[in-house]
Amino acid sequence: MEKKPHSGLGLGSFYTSIVSGIILIILIVSAGYLEASSPGGMDEESSAAIVIGLLMLLSLAASLIALGLGISGLFQKEKKKIFAILGSLISALIIVGTISLIAFGLSMG
Repeated sequence: MEKKPHSGLGLGSFYTSIVSGIILIILIVSAGYLEASSPGGMDEESSAAIVIGLLMLLSLAASLIALGLGISGLFQKEKKKIFAILGSLISALIIVGTISLIAFGLSMG
């Protein structure tokens, strides 16, 4: 019996979702540190706040790409689908979590 190889798209999805998740956590911790260390909170128009916000959006875009890769990997025949499933799940959680975090921040004013 021939062993099925892992889906390349699934592997790409898994690794991309892990990296974007780690980057997102680092950015959230950095934003929290800047908020706590600044008297009166972080200035929303400072260059640090703008860079962190843009990097968060780039991380969200990478997660969307990872979700697309994972879904594509699920449709590959004769390939193992475990990494496509894991990558899709992780990236979907990152997307939902990021959007929820943004909505929560906007509702706080």
